[in-house]
Amino acid sequence: MKTSIHPDYVEAHVRCTCGNEFTTHSTREEIHVEVCSNCHPFYTGRQKLVDTGGRVERFQRRMAKGRLRQAQAGNARPAGAQSAAGSLAGSTSPSLAGASGEGAQSQTQPAE
Repeated sequence: MKTSIHPDYVEAHVRCTCGNEFTTHSTREEIHVEVCSNCHPFYTGRQKLVDTGGRVERFQRRMAKGRLRQAQAGNARPAGAQSAAGSLAGSTSPSLAGASGEGAQSQTQPAE
């Protein structure tokens, strides 16, 4: 091992945003971290949201907006409308029937 090209391996002081401090060894003397083993959800078993720039709130707003639209779309559906999966079930297209082509002669059930 060459002696002059490797950094010094010194005792390092680590500080977390939760306030936890501990020492370890590293090539840096001082290390600042956002999440440590004292506050990480995997080790503590409790949920902690590390919010960077309001991303969690933005995601929750988008999810709420999507649920509202989905609920409104479900209530506003006409009586005779079929879902997208229901309209493809009776399809006779060979590309949707599969590689064997057996579905091309499928029989459709009359609508109730």
